[in-house]
Amino acid sequence: MKHLDPRGRRGLSMPQTRRQFLGTAAAAGAAALAGSGTAWSAPDLAGVTLNLMVIQPHVTGGRIIAEAFGKATGAKVNVLPVPNDQIQQKATLDVQSGSNVYDVIDYWYGLLGALADDGTVIDVTDRIGKDFAGADLLPAIYDPYTLYDGKRWGVPYDGDSHVLFVNTEILERNGQKAPETWDEYLATAKAITEAEKGKGIFGTALLGVKQPFMIGCSYANRLAGFGGRFLDDAGKPVLDSDISIAAAQAMLDVAPYALPTPLETGFEQGLPAFLSGKAAMIEFWTDLGVNAQDPKTSQIVDKWNVVQIPVGGANKQHRGSLDAGFGLAISAGSKQPDAAWELIKFACSKAMNLELTLTPGTGIDPIYTSVLDSPEYRKAAPKVQAAAAQALHGALAWPTGASASKMLQSLADQLALVLDRSKTPRQAMQDAQASWLGIMNG
Repeated sequence: MKHLDPRGRRGLSMPQTRRQFLGTAAAAGAAALAGSGTAWSAPDLAGVTLNLMVIQPHVTGGRIIAEAFGKATGAKVNVLPVPNDQIQQKATLDVQSGSNVYDVIDYWYGLLGALADDGTVIDVTDRIGKDFAGADLLPAIYDPYTLYDGKRWGVPYDGDSHVLFVNTEILERNGQKAPETWDEYLATAKAITEAEKGKGIFGTALLGVKQPFMIGCSYANRLAGFGGRFLDDAGKPVLDSDISIAAAQAMLDVAPYALPTPLETGFEQGLPAFLSGKAAMIEFWTDLGVNAQDPKTSQIVDKWNVVQIPVGGANKQHRGSLDAGFGLAISAGSKQPDAAWELIKFACSKAMNLELTLTPGTGIDPIYTSVLDSPEYRKAAPKVQAAAAQALHGALAWPTGASASKMLQSLADQLALVLDRSKTPRQAMQDAQASWLGIMNG
């Protein structure tokens, strides 16, 4: 999800070396690699070339898959990176122009409805029913990542959620503790910033760049923490609810005590600030925990902890938000959909998901309950494993309809106006509500 490589994992204890894994994959003619745990017979794909489109942070993982799949099947897999914000544009244009370069698409789940609706990806309902039946894919992500209009369009590949990381040294120095509520989070950020701003240390780093993956995540964390949601049971937006407005207000309240300035704080600014001890807190993806323990990239080794996203208002139940998250789908332009599906089965298998979850630099998080709860993951990242397991229980899913990407960018635009104080939270959320209704009604 980042332009740098902030989600890389280093210094992990892996269940087997990458060479050993590749060797296993090469001999995987009867290996249990499919998601259901049933034996996967590696097809003979000698002479076949597949093109795998991935977002930039998934390049390392894509290359591991390509090498292992090639050894197992004889196929050649080209890994073709695209910027995070160009997935839909690239994938759709490829099909509509007839270029048909891509066979498999690494898609953000918020784009699923749009990609399915415009015919960019193909229906895999029957394939997933056959090959992933009984798989222990995480319930919180399975439907949001795959289901649109009653059909399945892809397979979960990277399960994402935010948790709250804290610098324990800074907190202890200021007599603070990890916050349980958004009110405590604000008070903690305020106390630290007021005490240490002169030394260039701030209470928190708030991702506020005007993109759904950044300011949208910060808002969604608060919306989930306050017990809110994006849509009601009938699918109508509820962005003008009191809870939604309170979530936006919570962002505005903490902005003065965050790393300057939130509107210019993205992955590239927030992550280095936290890892260098310049920010006491940051909401981030779970794999930050392993980076924080790597002395090559971190100055806070053994000086951090991770807790669940705070709660707020009347809500007392911790709840995460499905911030980002990716699946793999077959491009409608692929001339070899069966071979493409074999690549997806391989890439989204339990064995590969565990391998990528534990491998530095892949940016991949668990998609299976058994991987999330595995001894290997518990050993490699015990603090993160516990927080991630709790965060994913009943996590808030973002909209995935055909217009979701437009809706979420519209929300990001309004939230940015809150942070620059051009609009009050109430005005902005009412305008976001009106915008969403307009988009949904065409």
